Amino acid sequence: MRIAIFAAALGLLATTTQASAQSYGLPPGPKLGEIEVKAYQKIPKTKVAVQLTSDTHLSRELRREVMTRLSKRGNEVGFSGGNVMRMDVSYFDFTDSSRGDYSTQGGQPSYAPPGSNPRMDLPSNAIRRRDGLSSPTSVPTLRVTLTLYSTDGGKVLWAATGSCGAQADKAQNAGEAIINRIFDNADKSQTGDAGCPL
Repeated sequence: MRIAIFAAALGLLATTTQASAQSYGLPPGPKLGEIEVKAYQKIPKTKVAVQLTSDTHLSRELRREVMTRLSKRGNEVGFSGGNVMRMDVSYFDFTDSSRGDYSTQGGQPSYAPPGSNPRMDLPSNAIRRRDGLSSPTSVPTLRVTLTLYSTDGGKVLWAATGSCGAQADKAQNAGEAIINRIFDNADKSQTGDAGCPL
C-alpha cells in the first residue's frame, strides 16, 4: 500500500514539474523560429472574415497579408460574414535595453511608421520583472496566431501559429515571412521553420 501511495505521489510530482516548466504567459506552441499548422480540415472555399484580437498598426498590416493569401487561395475575404478567422499578433520585447521607447509604457514605438496617429502617453511605469529574474527570452519576439472558426457552431476548422525573433523595425517583415510559410502549404498539419528573416 505504501509503495502504491509513493508511486502515485511521485507521478503527481512529475506532472507538476512538467507543467511548471512551460513558458509563462504564452500558450503552448512551436518553438521560437517555427510554425505549426493544425488542419482539422482544409480551409473551405467560402467567405472568410479576418478579425483582429488587438488593433495595432502592425496587426493591420499583417492582416492585409493574410487577406491577400486567402484571396489567392480562392476565398472571398472581408471584415464580416462567412467563417471567422481570428488573428492575434503579439510583439514582446523583454530585453534589458536602454532604448527609450521600450523602457516605459506609452509613447510612440519604434516600429510605428512616420505619420502614424500619436499615442497617448501612459504613466511612466518601468517595464521589467520585479522578481529579480532575467527575461525568459533574450530576443524580441513576434508571434502570429490564426484560428478559423465555422459559422455554424463556432467549431475550430483550422489553426496556425508561428513566431520569430525580430527587432521592432523588422517585425513586419518577420510577420510576413511567418504568414507566407503558413499559407505555402496550409491544407495539411505541419510543424516547420518559420522562415524568419536574419
